[in-house]
Amino acid sequence: MPATQTSPLAPTTKPQIAPVAGVTLAAGSAQVRYKNRTDVMLARIAPGSSMAGVFTRSSTRSAPVLWCQDALTRTGGTAPEGKPLAIVVNSGNANAFTGRAGEESVQALATAVAETLGTDERAVYQASTGVIGERLPHAKIEGVLGGLADALSPEAWHEAAAAIMTTDTFPKLASATAELGGKPVTISGFTKGSGMIAPDMATMLGFVFTDAAIAPAALQAMLRDSTDRSFNAITVDSDTSTSDTVLLAATGQAGNATVTDAGDPAATGFRVALDAVMRNLAHQIVRDGEGATKFIEIGVTGAETDAAARVIALSIANSPLVKTAFAGEDPNWGRIVMAVGKSGEAADRDRLTIRFGDILVAENGWVAETYREDDGASYMEAPELAVTVDVGVGQGRSTVWTCDLTHGYIEINADYRS
Repeated sequence: MPATQTSPLAPTTKPQIAPVAGVTLAAGSAQVRYKNRTDVMLARIAPGSSMAGVFTRSSTRSAPVLWCQDALTRTGGTAPEGKPLAIVVNSGNANAFTGRAGEESVQALATAVAETLGTDERAVYQASTGVIGERLPHAKIEGVLGGLADALSPEAWHEAAAAIMTTDTFPKLASATAELGGKPVTISGFTKGSGMIAPDMATMLGFVFTDAAIAPAALQAMLRDSTDRSFNAITVDSDTSTSDTVLLAATGQAGNATVTDAGDPAATGFRVALDAVMRNLAHQIVRDGEGATKFIEIGVTGAETDAAARVIALSIANSPLVKTAFAGEDPNWGRIVMAVGKSGEAADRDRLTIRFGDILVAENGWVAETYREDDGASYMEAPELAVTVDVGVGQGRSTVWTCDLTHGYIEINADYRS
């Protein structure tokens, strides 16, 4: 059920999104589940483009996820010469846990979109988000494809982002520019997600586009690396969706020499800009976490490895006790100690250091002599918080982002299917 009250952590200004040469979008209403709002997005990506994707590793992956994975494997991230790529997305129904019916729906939509845009079925990428376990009424979506194709526009970014929302309270978009091979390039994208957020990829979807010329293998490597630093470093409620999908398309219309190696030094500026867009989108998901009132950065240092630091950081970020303490503005640092200990990673209890922002809370395994509970309580009143923990056993470090856990989360999810 779509939320009606905008998150208090939402951006205060509407983002300005730069068009991407070779990309047109449209949004429409198929009434898959929702009435009186858009719920389908169609994107056409010019012939000669490359596609990359990362997906949930859930063992109950949705039919659209399996379709996209197969399409990338079969085509190598390209379309037949002279034919466009396409992305079709619906909200309201995840087309997950739908068995053979789910497969029939993605096949039907692939055929319909391919016929509408004049391309190959395997050049059509799909995503669905919403309720699990209900058959997708794909005929409703087929019925609006002609109108969507007629409405395709290089400017319809905000409309496309709004069409894929479920319990989101605001559309999530970001844009950046960079230089690649002496040519200016643009990166723009949008995402959706509010609950069931603990991506493991790579109910979260992301679609990013650039006019840079990048070969599919290099694009795939860049996307995977950037995802690890962005979408895979956020959590709202520790639940990994059946539908997590991030697609990155490169049209090649910026005119730069094609990048064939993800590590090419000439592409450094592009990778930095891609990270900025992906991280911005990931942060917006956390800011729109169901019922969220706090945006929280968790930094862990001093772990055995970076991977160990990530595990510890997520143990803190996913702890219901930690998250409810933040919701209640309670500087209960003991719960952070608990979350470090339960992570399963090495930590030296007697060297543990904890900070709330710039406030030293604990050091050498004990509350700091300079710490005052009133200072911690005052800090917790802020809408944006930072917690830093050093576990004292090595050089590993990681940062993740999360939100608090409030009564609002329960209210939203208790009647999600109503």
